[in-house]
Amino acid sequence: MAATSAEPCQTPAEAGLRERKKARMRESLLDAGLRLFHERGYQGTTTEEIAACAGVSQRTFFRYFASKEDVVLEAVEGVDEYLYAALRSRPADEPPFTALRNAMHEHWGYLDRESLHIQGSAMGVITGNPELIDLNARYCLSRQLRLAGVIGERTGTDPDTDPRPGVLAAVFLSVITSAHQAWCGSGSRDTDDLAEAIRDRLALVPEVVCGAWEPAATAP
Repeated sequence: MAATSAEPCQTPAEAGLRERKKARMRESLLDAGLRLFHERGYQGTTTEEIAACAGVSQRTFFRYFASKEDVVLEAVEGVDEYLYAALRSRPADEPPFTALRNAMHEHWGYLDRESLHIQGSAMGVITGNPELIDLNARYCLSRQLRLAGVIGERTGTDPDTDPRPGVLAAVFLSVITSAHQAWCGSGSRDTDDLAEAIRDRLALVPEVVCGAWEPAATAP
């Protein structure tokens, strides 16, 4: 006798509705976790509190995320996906660095329009918590490799054999890190200030890397 499924067969419409409900729940848990991290700190937030904030049980939380760490990781990965999409959409004749810089501008504009400032600053949760140092190291490496791959797609180069996409990705992400460090040091929590710090430092790259440096002006 053939085995029968414990669940009745679903129509495509029913399956689609179920997936949309799961996606909304995942988004709700993600948003709740990030908001609590910013309000109470990463260490001061529990998975039980995240679940309660989203109006579900802790058991439900663990159906979607294995840990608090996964909440943060999904947030930063999700934001980066917008950057990769913006980079892919840039005109093919733009030089690689120009395309990256313009994609970053578009990326931040999208974050602003979609009210994703909390998600966009999730990287600060990683860098600001010593217990996430291993996650930070792993993510920085995977982020650089992923960005190099997207640069390679646009330029028709293979990052495995051509070092240029990897070098550009490393320079670009180092600039982002520098801007983030300056933003954190300023005491600001306004991500518009972070966006400005990133723009200013990206604008400096051609001069810093290829130009002659003039002595800094001194105050009278």
